[in-house]
Amino acid sequence: MPAVLVTGAARGIGRATATTLAEKGWDVFAGVRDTAGAPPGTTPVLLDVTNAEHVAALDGALPARLDAVVNNAGIAVSGPVEAVPLDVWRKQLEVNLVGQVAVTQAVLPRLRASKGRIVFVSSLSGRVATPMTGVYNASKFGLEGMADALRMELAPWGIAVVLVEPAQTDTDMWQKAEATLDADLAALTPEHLELYAKHIAGARKMIPRAQKMASPAAGVVANIERALTTGRPRARYVVGAGPKIQGFLAAHTPTRILDAAMRAATGVPRKP
Repeated sequence: MPAVLVTGAARGIGRATATTLAEKGWDVFAGVRDTAGAPPGTTPVLLDVTNAEHVAALDGALPARLDAVVNNAGIAVSGPVEAVPLDVWRKQLEVNLVGQVAVTQAVLPRLRASKGRIVFVSSLSGRVATPMTGVYNASKFGLEGMADALRMELAPWGIAVVLVEPAQTDTDMWQKAEATLDADLAALTPEHLELYAKHIAGARKMIPRAQKMASPAAGVVANIERALTTGRPRARYVVGAGPKIQGFLAAHTPTRILDAAMRAATGVPRKP
């Protein structure tokens, strides 16, 4: 049976992916920060993608043959670019970008031998930026650029590199979005909270609308499975009709008009 490493497998998209692949006959190695949280039917692998010791230990934890890696681990930080503390910026980039590179580097010798596949779970936010999500946007835009370069670099070895781009997905990340926003805002200074009070109010109003738009994780999993199994995978799989339309419109709309639409949709005031 083919073997795959899935990072961030304890919850959300990662857990759904690991569970589905295991049910379909894959030998799934579930990267989790607590091995007790691995999905049933998988082999737990202690893995915090920002922990260099965990990443180094992958060589002894994985089978001799590895057919794929699904780089799914990620977090989302919100807040104004100006106001989010730099240590929080670094954490966001370490988890969503640097950690993905670290895991990929660690497993590439195995994937080169198997002519395997690398799947990155990105986001529509890696192609379309919105106010108050600039930190997250930066991590996903960076992931997209890195994956594009990696895809071209690994072509001589027949290793496919694929990006899967969901939008809002019905997982605990979105279910707990308001609590996460509150936690992110707690790191801001009183001055920034006052300066961006109207932006914050707009972001708070967006949460229930986004939650209603959230799609089941099964759609993301289906695209990940397609990326792993189809004969000639695409470079990108955008998940859902809505995100496809949003991505198309964003790519073909003049920046000034797109900015105005995004500001209006997210409650950015015309004046402070």
